[in-house]
Amino acid sequence: MRGMTEGAMRDMDERKMVLEEGALCRAILAAMPGPLVVVGAADEILFANAAAESFFQASAKSLERMGLAAIIATDSPLHRVLEMARKVGASVNEYELEVGTPRTGGARTVDVQAAALPDMPGAVIVQFEPRSLAEKIDRQLSHASAARTISGLAAMLAHEIKNPLSGIRGAAQLMEPQLPEADRELAALIMDEADRIRTLVEEMEALGEERPRPYEPLNIHTVLDHVKKLAEAGFAAGIPIRELYDPSLPPVLGDRDRLIQAFMNLMKNASEAIRQTDKMGTIELTTAYRPGVRVAQPGGELLALPLEVSVRNTGRPVPEDVLPHIFEPFVSGKPGGRGLGLALVAKVVRDHGGVIECAREGEWTVFRIRLPIFEGAAN
Repeated sequence: MRGMTEGAMRDMDERKMVLEEGALCRAILAAMPGPLVVVGAADEILFANAAAESFFQASAKSLERMGLAAIIATDSPLHRVLEMARKVGASVNEYELEVGTPRTGGARTVDVQAAALPDMPGAVIVQFEPRSLAEKIDRQLSHASAARTISGLAAMLAHEIKNPLSGIRGAAQLMEPQLPEADRELAALIMDEADRIRTLVEEMEALGEERPRPYEPLNIHTVLDHVKKLAEAGFAAGIPIRELYDPSLPPVLGDRDRLIQAFMNLMKNASEAIRQTDKMGTIELTTAYRPGVRVAQPGGELLALPLEVSVRNTGRPVPEDVLPHIFEPFVSGKPGGRGLGLALVAKVVRDHGGVIECAREGEWTVFRIRLPIFEGAAN
């Protein structure tokens, strides 16, 4: 350092301090547990931490190369939030925003906090807070009373409709042999429609069923294996079905027949979604043990839901506007669908003390069920 002036040494110390502060800031941002990005004045991405890489399913380098427009839809309210943060020069919060594109795994609901960076004109630091599983469950629980009302109405309607319907079908069946040949087709049509309505009524009746059933410890894999065999021999014939199982799963306390019914509905939906596309898709059955998943129950008690079962497919995706309501009665993402199959699945899962969610993950549509384990398994 001999020969340097005092002013030059001071300048070098200041530059070194700035570099050290910049490295420290990047380290702090990188260590933040939630998804976080720094957006420049032209909506270019200047920085993305590891959580943002996972959230948007792309590396930091890819995100910086793509820019904000590639990962957030142009009509997203997030852009308005960024402009407001730049305008007021302070922090702006927005709740329950839909962000994302099909390229980054589809839209997800998040809370957003955006703050302008005073030392970087036009730059904004954006932190995303994904809505938690518990909040999704709370939303399901908030509709429980309405669901029970619908269930009661379904049971009442089923009882009142089935009796006269049987009479109509029986009358048509008795009349058919006595009718002229040209009219027999009409009698057959009446019987077919009566059978179709009866099937619909029985599905509604299943939604309204509230009687307790005997539960027993079950290996969930024996349930899935049975469903897979039935699917391969029938509606899913020719579609590849892969198994990705955790062989060490503890048993679940449940009703074998109702669980088979629920997973059959999910497999049938998956096969129909695949057959609606021009390419051959795949169904995956996965199981895993997630000990950290706990859900708050009414009264503050935490319920552990460590057993995870997923039915995934690469078929026609569920429409974005249907996705938040997919388990509600009479809501369907299929052309001509009645919207009772998934409502019944949700009821079976709820009766077993579990939760179910549907999500888009890249090319996959995922139905993920989380269940409690049989308490005696730990004894």
